Amino acid sequence: MSLLSRVTSPAELRKLPAAELPLLADEIRDFLIDAVTRTGGHLGPNLGVVELTIALHRVFDSPYDRIVFDTGHQSYVHKLLTGRQDFSRLRMKGGLSGYPSRAESEHDLVENSHASTALSYADGLAKATQLLGQYDRHTVAVIGDGALTGGLAWEALNNIAEARDRPLVIVVNDNERSYARTVGGLANHLATLRTTQGYERFLALGKEALQRTPLVGQPIFDALHGAKKGFKDAFAPQGMFEDLGLKYLGPIDGHDLGAVEQALRQARNFGGPVIVHCLTVKGRGYRPAEQDEADRFHAVNPIDPYTCLPISPSAGVSWTSVFGEELLALGAERPDLVAITAAMLQPVGLAPFAKAYPDRTFDVGIAEQHAVTSAAGLATGGLHPVVAVYATFLNRAFDQVLMDVALHRLGVTFVLDRSGVTGSDGASHNGMWDLSVLQVVPGLRLAAPRDAEQLRAQLREAVEVEDAPTVVRFPKGNVGPVVEAVERVGGTDVLLRTGPAPEILLVAVGVTASACLDAARLLLAEGFTATVVDPRWVKPVDPALARLAAAHRLVVTVEDGGRTGGVGSAVAQALRDADVDVPVRVLGLPQEFLGHAARGEILEETGLTGTGVAAQTAVFAKNLLPTRGANPRHAG
Repeated sequence: MSLLSRVTSPAELRKLPAAELPLLADEIRDFLIDAVTRTGGHLGPNLGVVELTIALHRVFDSPYDRIVFDTGHQSYVHKLLTGRQDFSRLRMKGGLSGYPSRAESEHDLVENSHASTALSYADGLAKATQLLGQYDRHTVAVIGDGALTGGLAWEALNNIAEARDRPLVIVVNDNERSYARTVGGLANHLATLRTTQGYERFLALGKEALQRTPLVGQPIFDALHGAKKGFKDAFAPQGMFEDLGLKYLGPIDGHDLGAVEQALRQARNFGGPVIVHCLTVKGRGYRPAEQDEADRFHAVNPIDPYTCLPISPSAGVSWTSVFGEELLALGAERPDLVAITAAMLQPVGLAPFAKAYPDRTFDVGIAEQHAVTSAAGLATGGLHPVVAVYATFLNRAFDQVLMDVALHRLGVTFVLDRSGVTGSDGASHNGMWDLSVLQVVPGLRLAAPRDAEQLRAQLREAVEVEDAPTVVRFPKGNVGPVVEAVERVGGTDVLLRTGPAPEILLVAVGVTASACLDAARLLLAEGFTATVVDPRWVKPVDPALARLAAAHRLVVTVEDGGRTGGVGSAVAQALRDADVDVPVRVLGLPQEFLGHAARGEILEETGLTGTGVAAQTAVFAKNLLPTRGANPRHAG
């Protein structure tokens, strides 16, 4: 019987003798490599925190002691040690979430899969514990050096340090990376701490040598020890943390179980805020991950664990790569074009641009707010910034989009990768909010390309705008076939007409075009004729849509964003403003946090496939149209 199978809870883990823990760590790594390469998921981050997580659960009594994992990329080991060892459907419908999940376990307190939030949660938890008089209860926040590049983390540290008698343990999991290598001044500071970890050894050796020296040895050592703070500032500049009022322990080898346990016990007993600085290796114990310079197998699709080749090789071209290629071409034509991202250079497709134009590429770390306002400064200075982030992460910088870019009518282009349904990463990563959130921003223009050709064209149109923010959004995955227009009316593409006098106008937003085309053909079999249009730019609403709507008896909008306040709502308002009295019905995602499942499964469940759109539209038509239309199949 394996050690891992015996560890069904932290209590069982604490019963293991220390001598068996290295074997348990090896079993956990073997399990992760086997399981995660089968399903896909966050592999590298979890391989790097095996010993650290074991030590956390041996020193602290979860769930009474609260352990909060920042981002949650590294929570798989925590899941294993808290009784969740069935990884067969990891990140699939009905299986384990890829992040902490309250629905799964009482040990999962915070589902915070957006970065830099754990310290603020922990600050609140520690305050609550103190106010309630729960003096034997501990709060622990585990945060990576990448997440420490986020401003929210430093706002929290500023408050945590204020109460020096409030117990709170901050574990810095320092692997020099978020997705890729951590950048910025903090990264440089932590690098200095890493390279000066010999300071304590130097002091210990000096003490031993001096205390062997008769008469003068002890006084000299006392004098040196009294100057310890000065020496530390010179040799190991951890003063940034200590000057805030935070006790600092480290740096510690995060793969030395004994050392980590000892440091955590010291921190637990200190009685105030403590930083425990652990050095770990992302991808530890799996050579292909350790040697992957791009992101140390941060997240993998199903792969062969020996060859690392994909189980099901992609036969298509990704939306991300199309964007990356077109931006590179634009960079050659436009020397004023610059690119910005927030710790996601590779995932959002900026690597080719960065390689060609390193001086025009800025990775600001996990700091979306700073990215946007810095872009505003670049635009004010005469350049045209392209800010590329996942759609879900632009939410974090809404105020900056509104007040720093739009208010000043600055030409900044935002490119939102993974918009709409992403699926397997769950509620926090579905990019379903942008179409609603951005509707309220005055002057902003928003494009939703339906295919690769439109992505290229609309990106070029976006960067030509110099007096307003522009947004280009596209989904996760591979692009589909090109969808040709049969006509352009104003700025709107007409994709299909299924009869000479169509009754229903289907307004397709971006990649919903293919579902709307399928739906129009299915509706024809039901006796309803339709026109399918793609507005291309969905904010502001094209005036041509009102004219098109006036020639139909029902308008149905279809979008892969939330139904509340999205494109459908804007179209309905535009028709009212134009005195076009045609009923409008809105199809989109329900306004709720969608669980993890495959993208196709979620689209099926929410009625955004061709059959789903056709079925819902047929119901609308039967209920709203006075007669069943001009289609001769329904005459008489």
